Amino acid sequence: MDKIIVTGLRWAPPFAQGLVRDLRVRWALEEAGLPYEVRLIDLGDLKSSAYRQRHPFGIVPAFEADGRGLFESGAIVHHIAAESEALMPADRHDRANAVAWMFAALNTVEPPIQNLATMDLQHGEEQWAKQRRPGAVDAVKVRLGALSDWLDGREYLINRFTAADVLMTTVLRLIRHTDLVAEFPVLDAYVKRCEARPAFQKALVEQMADFARNAPIAA
Repeated sequence: MDKIIVTGLRWAPPFAQGLVRDLRVRWALEEAGLPYEVRLIDLGDLKSSAYRQRHPFGIVPAFEADGRGLFESGAIVHHIAAESEALMPADRHDRANAVAWMFAALNTVEPPIQNLATMDLQHGEEQWAKQRRPGAVDAVKVRLGALSDWLDGREYLINRFTAADVLMTTVLRLIRHTDLVAEFPVLDAYVKRCEARPAFQKALVEQMADFARNAPIAA
């Protein structure tokens, strides 16, 4: 790939810092050893017509490489992984399994987790959220239980670290404000193992540094 640009937020509310989805892309690029630049935009820029040309839904991340754009974090991570053996195995059967787990992370595990995270972090004091939360927690536990069963005895989702682990770990981090992952020791160890990777640490530190540099000045 030629020059790579990742679009992220200049600042995010504290509850979202370390969770904004450009982290997935930064982490994948770090694992792949690819240099990149980060283009920071304000929250208010997300709905602009200019940005909507890069991401139709007005969210981050957006991605540019070889003069062409791409959106959606899962698609971007897959694009990076497709050209990196650090993220995607050479064996076609292993590649197929890695892609299956990428889809599972985003289509099966993330929806109930995102539902709970949104409920807690953005609507926690509202009565409807309090009433619905027990059912939302149960739905998350069903997914976590199945994932824990699969990972029991495995270090990663398939026989080695892949892009699927990038996506799954960042999905599980969405409920870091709860003890739900910790209730499953296998999952807790898995997340900590992935978070300990130098590429993740570098990506996280740099995202958090962007937020710190651009934090609003208190009146």
